[in-house]
Amino acid sequence: MLSAFLWGGLAAASLLIGFALAGRGLSNRTIGLVMGVGAGALISAIAYELVPEEAVMGIGTAAALASGALAFFVGDWLVDRRGGGDRKDIAGNQQGGSGPAIFIGTLLDNVPESIILGMSLALGGAINAAFLAAVFVSNLPEGVAGSINLRAAGIASRRVFWMWTALVLISAASAALGYALVLALPAVDGRAAQAFAAGAMLAMLADAMMPEAFEHGGKLVGLFTVFGFIAAAMLSFIA
Repeated sequence: MLSAFLWGGLAAASLLIGFALAGRGLSNRTIGLVMGVGAGALISAIAYELVPEEAVMGIGTAAALASGALAFFVGDWLVDRRGGGDRKDIAGNQQGGSGPAIFIGTLLDNVPESIILGMSLALGGAINAAFLAAVFVSNLPEGVAGSINLRAAGIASRRVFWMWTALVLISAASAALGYALVLALPAVDGRAAQAFAAGAMLAMLADAMMPEAFEHGGKLVGLFTVFGFIAAAMLSFIA
């Protein structure tokens, strides 16, 4: 369980790297391209790691995917209405936003990934390198955009740092929880839980991450998304 906690914390630690890069002259275009790489890596992780080929046509898998997407949609809608709708906005147009809503929205994005990271460690006996890399890369631009928007919402930089630190710890604890659930409930179908998380992640990618990447990164984002997909796919087959 300790290893799951540490790996979950590592995957989310790029939020702190994003915090350090925010306001350091990194162009919106560069952030958009990195976001494209992260999106491609997550799509690859979903395709090769979270939804096994033999389960694609199963009714249970389809229901879990749809349920995950619906859960994210409802949670994201609630966060949007409370001032967290532009938490991934690279341009920092969140002056009217709510700091707590941005934080909760980012937590909504990260918890499913962390739980699945812990579950995959418990089920496979080793960390899923492809999924870990995909989550780490995708969290980097989210840390940049979230930091910019938290500051625009009136949150002091020191408090932003501690908010991200808390989120890293919560993500680590979520990974440990996923690991513990597999040990405590061995009869639970881990594939259904993975498919649920995959649905939530796909909805997040389509709703916020990819539109934001294309808005600021331009047409090159398409290429960088494919590069991210290829890199994660290679890790998946190598590991």
